[in-house]
Amino acid sequence: MLPLRCQLKRAPPRKVSCGFCAVMGKLQSKLRHSTYKYSRPDGVREEKSQAKAFQEYSPAHLDTVSAVAALSSDLCVSGGKDKTVVAYNWKTGNVVKRFKGHEREITKVACMHTSNQFFSASRDRMVMMWDLCGSSQPRRQFSGHAMVVTGLAVSPDSSQLCTGSRDNSLLLWDVRTGQCVERASFSRNLVTHLCWVPREPYILQTSEDKTIRLWDSRGLQVAYMFPTKQHIQTYCEASEDGLKFISCSSGFGGEGCEATLWDLRQTRNKICEYKGHFQTVASCVFLPRAWALMPVIATSSHDCKVKIWNQDTGACLFTLCLDGSGPLTSLAVGDTISLLCASFHRGIHLLRVDHSPGLEVREVAAF
Repeated sequence: MLPLRCQLKRAPPRKVSCGFCAVMGKLQSKLRHSTYKYSRPDGVREEKSQAKAFQEYSPAHLDTVSAVAALSSDLCVSGGKDKTVVAYNWKTGNVVKRFKGHEREITKVACMHTSNQFFSASRDRMVMMWDLCGSSQPRRQFSGHAMVVTGLAVSPDSSQLCTGSRDNSLLLWDVRTGQCVERASFSRNLVTHLCWVPREPYILQTSEDKTIRLWDSRGLQVAYMFPTKQHIQTYCEASEDGLKFISCSSGFGGEGCEATLWDLRQTRNKICEYKGHFQTVASCVFLPRAWALMPVIATSSHDCKVKIWNQDTGACLFTLCLDGSGPLTSLAVGDTISLLCASFHRGIHLLRVDHSPGLEVREVAAF
């Protein structure tokens, strides 16, 4: 019997080379055909096809994976429509532990820094805290939102948690006690994502009202609002040095569908835009410098593509098409050469960078 994710695949029948047909519990090698484009230093864009062997591990989830985050250099945590949080060793292809407690789909996951503890948010309006070394039951529950929780951000010192919701509110929690210490609300501020700026008391927030807000956690007040974009802002990610951040836009047919690099310093200007996706850009990450000679970022989109960009110039360096995966929902950096990408129809993809003969990203496993 095929895994449930095959049965739930909603795309119309068509011949694809990456159909999910691994038997539960078994490791299988597949031959995947994909196309990619990249810009050479001389500006010429090339399109090639490749056939690469990749492996399909036992799936982490049996339905859409909504979010994935790296817990350590070999472990990730993820959540999705199956209401389950999973800790997975993506280097061995083994489920480490499953966590159950939510009553509805999980929307976000976030990890505590240098810790085995992490959080999940859900459509059941709850946020739960989990411990990899503890029980499979939640260690703590955070209840205070009136609608689906759509944002999670952990402070750099792991003492505070900020949550956001479609109820237009942000809540600030004391992680140790589980108590809500601050609450703020704006009309029509339907939160889509939260990100805590490294080494700073500031929280970035994207919204369906097309704005990006910078919150000061000391009193939970808006410190700055960036210029309004033309489309819904779906995601944000701050750089490790806390000087820049990327936001992502919704869109269709190439209208919108961009990522934008912003300055977080005093100027707070737009630095660069990355255009080339044809549907909503759902996630973005800054990649380790080891990935390329220049600073690079990655984006994932509902158009089934992962793109690698030159951070400074906005040039697309590489496009990996994950045919048959449906909308791509979330990205996370696994290690200096690995990227994790969550999807609607094929679970989580493990991507690997290859620097020879040029920058190339390929799928090496799916789980």
